[in-house]
Amino acid sequence: MSAKFEVGSVVTGTVKGIQPYGAFVALDENTQGLVHISEVTHGYVKDVNEHLKVGQEVTVKVLSVDEAAGKISLSIRATQEAPAQEQRAKKAPAQKRQATAVAASTAPEEGFNTLKDKLQEWIAQSDRQDLIKK
Repeated sequence: MSAKFEVGSVVTGTVKGIQPYGAFVALDENTQGLVHISEVTHGYVKDVNEHLKVGQEVTVKVLSVDEAAGKISLSIRATQEAPAQEQRAKKAPAQKRQATAVAASTAPEEGFNTLKDKLQEWIAQSDRQDLIKK
């Protein structure tokens, strides 16, 4: 099985069955693999039937081959380019972190004391001999 289908290879197969958790794809007469619902396409997939139909020919990438269990994991998503809006979504958290850092650096210094500020105070207190119990 693995001699014919190596991890990372891209092959064409036919959808043979659809389940709530994914689709079974025939790679040849004797070999089938599973495209998990998370590997059907980029973005959220609520129902596999909205994206695939039995008998449909699909291009898949081999993610893993488990010879002992006789299972092959496949991905349709890995053969497609990520949409531009998903790439922007990945950048958004970094931009948000930068905005938060800028806001924190311009925040007024009243109210909450940071550890950095308190550390100097604690060091000064630790040097006071009158606070040491005897």
